[in-house]
Amino acid sequence: MPKPMHRSRSFRRLNRVTRSGKHVLHYERKKASMPHCAICRTELNGINIGPNAKGRSRRSNSRIFGGVLCASCTAEVVKLASRIENGEMRVNDIGTRQKAFVLQMIAH
Repeated sequence: MPKPMHRSRSFRRLNRVTRSGKHVLHYERKKASMPHCAICRTELNGINIGPNAKGRSRRSNSRIFGGVLCASCTAEVVKLASRIENGEMRVNDIGTRQKAFVLQMIAH
């Protein structure tokens, strides 16, 4: 029976054959994937996810929606929020992915 920590799927299972010919099961932590923008799904730049990344504040950008949206989508959300506040647009005219961020921007 494996250790309790190895029973979860946070460790991936690797079948290995030793030099003596025995089949053994090795456990290894899964590699973290690159973070993606919540709107356009592109990979976010300037975020360190390597083994030397220490703390969330060092891993993500310190601007609004840093580590969640890319720069172009952030600029678009800011523009849409200002247009809604000025009365040029309505909230129903925005796409579903952008709507939550625009409402968050207006409330902020």
